[in-house]
Amino acid sequence: MRLPIYQLDSFASRRFAGNPAAVVPLEDWLADDVLLAIAQENNLSETAFLVREGSDYALRWFTPAVEADLCGHATLATAWVVFHRLEPERRSVGFETRWAGRLTVERRGAMLAMNFPAWPPEPVAPLKPLEEALDVVPMALFKGKRDHMAVFDSAAAVARISPDFRALRQLDVDCVIVTAPGDGDCDFVSRFFSPKGGIDEDPVTGSAHSTLVPYWARRLGKRTLRARQISRRGGELFCTLKDERVEIAGEVVPYLEGWIEI
Repeated sequence: MRLPIYQLDSFASRRFAGNPAAVVPLEDWLADDVLLAIAQENNLSETAFLVREGSDYALRWFTPAVEADLCGHATLATAWVVFHRLEPERRSVGFETRWAGRLTVERRGAMLAMNFPAWPPEPVAPLKPLEEALDVVPMALFKGKRDHMAVFDSAAAVARISPDFRALRQLDVDCVIVTAPGDGDCDFVSRFFSPKGGIDEDPVTGSAHSTLVPYWARRLGKRTLRARQISRRGGELFCTLKDERVEIAGEVVPYLEGWIEI
């Protein structure tokens, strides 16, 4: 069987930045072990698979290790493929997902804007094993629907963090966001670690902003926020809190188009 494949850099205005995602359009769903094998072969943070469903699409995401419950950068990349390759006349698209409900994406010039759930975090008690794995003590620790979020006082403090990923893998913690106020050219910065999901550090994590945006909107007293993920590749996100939803916008740059054989 021959399938089309696209690789794109999300939340970036140039190639070799942002977060690379693979997108594979399907006529019908393949077995889960085949989807996972394709994601493992691609060896990217996520591979997205979409199948036409009515006037929109069903969407699933796989890391090289597991199926993801929500993924921002691969959703953004999938929307780009729909808008620029599959249905160029469209201005918006909906995706039905297994665990995150219906997600929509709109074209806004060079930007694509996703409508995601808001997952406001709540304060939790310090976790000594997490502090030891991060090798630093945060100012505060929070827990959202999925992610733990450690808050620091500066972007420089977040940039310096060098986690012990082996230790993080042993914790009863799936994903860890580290975040701090921006240093002038953005409202806040973050990094994202998910070694249990097969990704030690994710370059740019759209889904983490379902938790980050409600927190920073409340703390900064503003609903529209400019965010930067300060991984090695780096990425920019333009976010708006809209009651129980979060709008997350960014650019996508295509890198590769081809075929895979399975």
